Amino acid sequence: MTNPIESPSQVLAAFAANLKFVDIPDPVVRRAEDLFLDWAGSALAGAVGEPVKMINRFCQRMGPATGPSQILFTRRNSTPLFAAMINAAASHFAEQDDVHNGSVFHPAAVVFPAVLAVAQSISCSGRELLTAAIAGYEVGIRVGEYLGRSHYRIFHTTGTVGTIAAAAAVGRLLQLNEVQMLNAFGSAGTQAAGLWEFLRDAADSKQLHTAHAAGAGLTAAYLAAEGFTGAKRILEGKQGMAAGMSTDADPAKLTDQLGSRWATAETSFKFHASCRHTHPAADALLQVIQKHKLKPEDIARVITHVHQGAIDVLGPVVNPKTIHQGKFSMGTVLGLIAYFRTAGMKEFADNFNSDSVAKFRSLVTMELDEEVDRAYPAQWIGKVTVETVDGRVFRGRVDEPKGDPGNTLSRPELEQKALRLAEFSGAASESEMFALFEKIWNISRAERVQSLLH
Repeated sequence: MTNPIESPSQVLAAFAANLKFVDIPDPVVRRAEDLFLDWAGSALAGAVGEPVKMINRFCQRMGPATGPSQILFTRRNSTPLFAAMINAAASHFAEQDDVHNGSVFHPAAVVFPAVLAVAQSISCSGRELLTAAIAGYEVGIRVGEYLGRSHYRIFHTTGTVGTIAAAAAVGRLLQLNEVQMLNAFGSAGTQAAGLWEFLRDAADSKQLHTAHAAGAGLTAAYLAAEGFTGAKRILEGKQGMAAGMSTDADPAKLTDQLGSRWATAETSFKFHASCRHTHPAADALLQVIQKHKLKPEDIARVITHVHQGAIDVLGPVVNPKTIHQGKFSMGTVLGLIAYFRTAGMKEFADNFNSDSVAKFRSLVTMELDEEVDRAYPAQWIGKVTVETVDGRVFRGRVDEPKGDPGNTLSRPELEQKALRLAEFSGAASESEMFALFEKIWNISRAERVQSLLH
């Protein structure tokens, strides 16, 4: 029973420290396996990213040429710290890694790189890896929900909250006790960083955010195991994360139904290779196009009815200069949907700034919608109004974009997505991917976590 004088940070730390595999419902375990596979596909896709290559070269210069932990897309090994950093950078490049709606947090990009690297280095079992990953998801998602919408307006939640999530996950693998876990949270939270300003310049910071979060969280957990202390109220203290990074923090969300509400199972998969804020409108536009058999040249205007978060993140990207910036352009994404019925890695690479897509981009506007904004972030509703050149007006609506828990991807669909990502980057062959699928679907029976690819 929780002592009433315990702080929310203490309760959350105790949950992470004491979570056991047998405590986790089987559907949540299966979901974690799905998320693990989905992460691996994104990490392999990141092999093509120049920012990822630069972080990889930096870590090669700073770290040893060998070690116990695998860098997925190169098959090289390094220390847990550098492997986690590189894999984290890679997994947030393709914009296909998972997202939890209510916290607007991408857990996989920071949790799985850290737990995989550490699990390989200390010979953990597959069950221990999954338990640690779920601890990271449960903690990180609740911290993201706690910090609220005001935090996300300025801060990249995956970079900030990701440090706490990675610390919780690695701390669980290292079997930190409750006091040590709380210290790990303190050391992780004081390193939390990541600002959205990079989008205005098409800067490379997004990959640095995840690399830093995974590495800082891992570092915090290892230091805590040595007795290194951290702030005990780093989340809710007078000079803690919420005090400096939020104006609408709700401490109750830190401990919301711990052990009965499994936030891991609420996490969504990303179907399109773009910022999640574009997905609801993309699905709604596709609905209209398919229902009314519209061609791109039939469309005179598209109004997307969005929440404020979409305007905050996507609004600065008016004229994307790079593929990655194009993934944060509502008009670019809808242009790809109009022409190709999908916005995948290949479509972005070949057409993100083509004349036709650029022209369609100019037809798209975002408008704040009261209903959509009120539902966000718990629900991401997609609404569009499409005006045709001959004067017709069509409206589309999607209440659960493809990939949400109520409209999820099946395991065959997840495998196909991972195959497409690996094929695009050339980071793994089809036969290697099928071997990877087999390992991950059976990870809970593995006595020791070893290299995922050979």
